[in-house]
Amino acid sequence: MGRGRSEIKRIDNPTQRQSTFYKRRDGLFKKARELAVLCDADLLLLLFSASGKLYQYLAPTVPSVKGFVERYEAATHTKVWSDIRQERRAELEKVAKMCDLLEKELRFMTVDDGEQYTVPSLAALEHNLEAAMHKVRSEKDRKIGGEMSYLENMIRGKQAERYGLCDKLAHAQSLKVVEGGSTSLNNGLDLKLGFN
Repeated sequence: MGRGRSEIKRIDNPTQRQSTFYKRRDGLFKKARELAVLCDADLLLLLFSASGKLYQYLAPTVPSVKGFVERYEAATHTKVWSDIRQERRAELEKVAKMCDLLEKELRFMTVDDGEQYTVPSLAALEHNLEAAMHKVRSEKDRKIGGEMSYLENMIRGKQAERYGLCDKLAHAQSLKVVEGGSTSLNNGLDLKLGFN
């Protein structure tokens, strides 16, 4: 009588999970070795544990991992190894183009006394400067508008506070009148409550 099939799901108990990992890893590597030997198959098996530890098996007929991956790239027309030098070279070219563009824009923004400019180049320079001035003015107007809005909100808040104090003062005055007290709340105090 054989074992029944168990449901394949994550093992919650960490001790059991680790024990099962080691047993199944050993079984997987045993099957990989058998497949490589029995069938003369080129085989590369890479396995990372949950903790990030690398386990690998390379068939005896495979000279190196790099050669095997290059064979895979040729067969699938994909790139697994990304050459860092190529990436850096492309990034450097991109940065160099950006620097050239910025230098060119800077040259258009300045007028050198020693150079002879044509009317069209001066017109282009004028246009660029006007566009830059427009951007600066727009940003300045936006900032001033934000400050004005903030100050207006602050004034509204102070006015609401003032009206609240006036209501409290009127309420206190009416209570004094009802109690038969003096109708004069001034008593020598001069209160100034805000923005007229």
